[in-house]
Amino acid sequence: MAERHEVVFVDGVRTPFGRAGEKGMYWNTRADDLVVKAMVGLLERNPNVPKDRIDDVAIAATTQQGDQGLTLGRTAALLAGLPKSVPGFAIDRMCAGAMTSVTTLAGGIAFGAYDLAIAGGVEHMGRHPMGFGADPNPRFLAEKLVGEEALNMGSTAERIHDRFPQLTKERSDRYAMRSQQKTASAYDAGKIQPDLIPVAIRGDAGWGLATRDEALRPETTMEGLAGLKTPFRPHGRVTAGNSSGLNDGATVSLLSSEAVARELGLRAKMKLVSFAFAGVEPEIMGIGPVTSTEKALKKAGLTIDDIGLFELNEAFAVQVLSLLDHFGIDDDDPRVNQWGGAIAIGHPLASSGVRLMIQLAAQFAERPDVRYGLTAMCVGLGQGGSVIWENPYFDGKKK
Repeated sequence: MAERHEVVFVDGVRTPFGRAGEKGMYWNTRADDLVVKAMVGLLERNPNVPKDRIDDVAIAATTQQGDQGLTLGRTAALLAGLPKSVPGFAIDRMCAGAMTSVTTLAGGIAFGAYDLAIAGGVEHMGRHPMGFGADPNPRFLAEKLVGEEALNMGSTAERIHDRFPQLTKERSDRYAMRSQQKTASAYDAGKIQPDLIPVAIRGDAGWGLATRDEALRPETTMEGLAGLKTPFRPHGRVTAGNSSGLNDGATVSLLSSEAVARELGLRAKMKLVSFAFAGVEPEIMGIGPVTSTEKALKKAGLTIDDIGLFELNEAFAVQVLSLLDHFGIDDDDPRVNQWGGAIAIGHPLASSGVRLMIQLAAQFAERPDVRYGLTAMCVGLGQGGSVIWENPYFDGKKK
């Protein structure tokens, strides 16, 4: 029997996230070039990593066609200059694509099949809108396997408001405003920039450089949010202001066994403790991370009280609030998304899981008093994904 090997997160980087569409900064940039740029940046930051020792590359995308198709992990590896001996593959678990890239390759490392691996995701929602070209099986609706609203993520968020009346629009708006403020503060303090890989971009005015996320709205107010339309339902509660936008961007991470990281002199930023994915009713998919987090905690032998930092994907404010309420955590708990989240930064679907990990890893380095952190997200078609990490800087001293 193969022994289990401990898995560590060595490093992660991302491109700045852009607005999707013709006015977005990546409109003239290919999706595969975004992930290649991130991958090259990751390798340049880690010159001690022998490229021929990388055992696999997994890159996720939700809409795998055009410049997001053709087995992205392999094509991106070749374009990034990895040796032809390095294989690669593509993954799709909608919003949890990059998270699944990480957990899939981590399983290979834990089993002993891999020493080093690169995991990430990309989404160019301007070129490839979610579900574009898909042909859902008519049995889904004809046999009532899922409700019609299950294929519309905004409608599933409205259903969370329906189910939990205490999750009011005002709470969602306030959470969204705080996300914008926290991200602006994190940028002002230089917290986010170190893990961004600048990307050359071409627009009407010529060439430029993308160095920060494009969709930030630090001037957001409660009054402004209150007046926004509710596109998913008349007099609804989900708006563009309390949801993540449509975005373009890429993320990549370097994973290793603990022993190989030591051998190569690589300082691990996080250690994998456990992970879990779970299925819930597709019509109310936003509660998915509640179930997956309970599973991950059980597998780790931990409780929610052991988690000192949370990085939760803000697909919709109400979806994050449903998890916080379930676990008895305050809306403004300082452990949660302390540098803001997807409502401000953006959510290029399949890339977001690794963004959560990048931010948690950077926070771990500042917080030796915190031992465990959680990255979690809801996933389309009624799923949730959660990964629990241990802080290698933990010193056992409580603040």
